[in-house]
Amino acid sequence: MKYPMGIHKSEKKINYGNRGMALEHDLNETNQYYLNNDIAVIYKKPTPVTITKVSYHSRQDAVITEAYFKTPSTTDYNGIYKGKYIDFEAKETKLSYFPLRNIHDHQIKHLEKIINHGGIGFLIIHFVSLQKIYYLDGKKLIDYISETNKKTIPIDYFEKEGYIIKNKINPRIDYLSIVDKIYFEGE
Repeated sequence: MKYPMGIHKSEKKINYGNRGMALEHDLNETNQYYLNNDIAVIYKKPTPVTITKVSYHSRQDAVITEAYFKTPSTTDYNGIYKGKYIDFEAKETKLSYFPLRNIHDHQIKHLEKIINHGGIGFLIIHFVSLQKIYYLDGKKLIDYISETNKKTIPIDYFEKEGYIIKNKINPRIDYLSIVDKIYFEGE
């Protein structure tokens, strides 16, 4: 952009590549806490890729120069807690609502299959501008999608049907306390 007096300011480019990395980092630390304290075994799933070209400068300096996604990834995290399979997707949004385009149809179908087979499936959504993190049970997500034609989930739906996750020191994002309330309370 050109300004008077010969001052040039470049337009700031938005980089979406690391979107969600803060949430992912906190969830990875939370899962490490759960593992270290023998509470649960939950891991981030690797994205399945097929490597097609590698540049070998030396054995130690191999660089992947071309790759593609092998199959669509399912969800971000999975593992086991109190004998139950857990599977969830984590997302961040700067908006005050959650755009459904941010979660793919195959991910929703995957969560539905997990739930139908007795597993625990859910979303963790970080509303960055509101500084709030919500847990939304997979059943609530599926119900919302089947009962409405809307392309977004408003924050008031999360407030009514979801659970707020308070940030703590350890574990950082204690989503298993909510899993306990929904699935294990009264045992």
